[in-house]
This record gives sequence, structure tokens and C-alpha cells, in this order.
Amino acid sequence: MVETTYGYYAGCSLEGTAREYDQSLKAVLKTLEVDFREPDDWSCCGSTPAHTVDHVFAAALAARNLAIVEKTGLKTLITPCPSCMTAFKKAQHGMAKSDSFRQEVNELLDEPYECGVTAKSALQVIYEDVGIDAVAAKVTHTIPDLKVAPYYGCILNRPPEIAQFDDPENPVSMDKILAAAGVEVCDFAFKVECCGAAFGVPKRDMVNRLTYKVLTMAIDAGANCIAVACPLCQQNLDLRQEQVNSLTGSSFNIPVLYFSQIMGLAYGYSPEALAMDKVIVSADRFVRTRITVQQAREAKELQEQQAKAKGKSPKAAENKEETKSEEIE
Repeated sequence: MVETTYGYYAGCSLEGTAREYDQSLKAVLKTLEVDFREPDDWSCCGSTPAHTVDHVFAAALAARNLAIVEKTGLKTLITPCPSCMTAFKKAQHGMAKSDSFRQEVNELLDEPYECGVTAKSALQVIYEDVGIDAVAAKVTHTIPDLKVAPYYGCILNRPPEIAQFDDPENPVSMDKILAAAGVEVCDFAFKVECCGAAFGVPKRDMVNRLTYKVLTMAIDAGANCIAVACPLCQQNLDLRQEQVNSLTGSSFNIPVLYFSQIMGLAYGYSPEALAMDKVIVSADRFVRTRITVQQAREAKELQEQQAKAKGKSPKAAENKEETKSEEIE
């Protein structure tokens, strides 16, 4: 573990429409022994709309929160929402690169930000700081029937000079984290394709078409569940399945869970603790088939013993026939 304590910025979505992400992620971080603190008096980071109005203003909205964290002495801020993380990283990048830009931004702040905080996605903290071995060490349960398509969305790892994490075209962090948690991960070609993001209201037909493509490719990849790390992605892929079915004549019914909910199931948390009831397409069938690692090990050993016994039966019968033949002669 690199840090002893992290800052934790939930942002607006995780206190509202994505509460299940916040709840499940905090449970997982606790299990992984990640110490974190939420900054007092945090405010909206501006997310995606602010920069369309004014780049300096947008950076100031993000920098205000970074300055609050900086004042506490913390160096790294866990930012579960990719939109929030992008806002923080863009502000950090612009202010660190240009003294004049930093001055313009700081003029809008009550207290100046000195660029001493690094914003990281929850995936980045778990993958880089906690580590895959630590993720695997905490697994208590397995879900035999679960086959996951990891969906990163289009901004979690992009643009690379801002995100500075994983591969922008073929990210693997979520794949490896879920695999370490004992989950079967599918090779998903659409893992970074856009789902339409915040255009769900002004351009619903377009978003439904994009959602259709992502859902179709996930099923074609052999998945029966999609893992996400973004509130907007989760909303589009989960909430819009009925709309997409009506539009295209499809019959999608595939659960779309936050990667932290899947990890939480592997760590033995109850569905209630992971707010599984907040998703639209139910994942109850996976919860019902969940068993402990010990039960899975015992079942595997029994299966191997039975297979071994069946393998011996023809040989035993053959030996018996040979003995009979010798007696006749």
C-alpha cells in the first residue's frame, strides 16, 4: 500500500442516483484495508457541463475541492466517478502546466490550490496501490455461473495524457481485478466504446442505439453480466434495456453491476450491504448461486473423485473379463 490514508470524493451522483456504487465501493475499500476520509464542505466539481461554459471556471470548481483535500495534508484523492476524476485531472494538468492558468483559477478560489493532490479512480487505487494479490487474498465466495464483460466506458482511461492510467484502447485493470476476485471475465471488444453518456435526454434515440451495440457485443462475448465503473454508463446500460428492447425488438435482460458490487459478492457481503436492489435488471440469480470458496473446493474435489472413479470402471471391467477368459482356457 502506497498511501496510509486517502481522500474520498463521492461527488453528486454517488450521493443520489449511484448510491449503490458508493455503498459497495466503501465496503470493498474497507475489506482491502484502505483508509479514507471524505473532505468536509466538498462541492460539485463541475463534471461534464462546466467546461462547455468556461474552462477557467470549470477548473476552479474542481480545484476548490482539491484545495480542501490539500489543506488536510492528504496526497491522493479516490474519485469513483470518471466524470469527476476527469474534471480533477484536467484542472491539475492545466494548473501544473501553466502558471498563468493557475493564477486565473486561484483568483476565483477562497484559498489557492498548489497542485499537491493526485486524483485517482477507484480502479487505479485498487490496481496500482492495493495490488492484485491483495484483492485475491480477501476472496471468500465464488459465483460459478457469473460471466462478466468489463465495460470501462470512453473517459476512464482517456485522453491518455490526462488519465495517465491503463491502456486507452485496451484497458485491463478491471479485467484483472475481477479475475483476481475469482470471476470469469470475458474478452470484450467494446470495453471502451461510448454508451452515449449524458445525451440520454436530448438524444435518446442515439443513446439507445449505442446502448444496443454495447449490450449486443457483451452477449456475443459470452457474458451474462456487465461490470461498470461509471454512474452514467450504469444508468444507460441498465435503465434503458426496456427502451432498447422496444426500439429494436430485442430481449435484453442482462444485469449491469458496478465492479465493486461484484467484488463485494466475492468478499461475502450481503445483497443489502451492496445495495443490489438499486439496479433495474436483477442479479438475484447470481446471488442465489454464490457459494463459499471452501464449498467450491469441496465440490471440485468431489467432482474429480467421481470422474476418477468413472475412469477406472472400464479398466476394472476389462481386468474382470481377462480373468474369466483365463479360467475358461
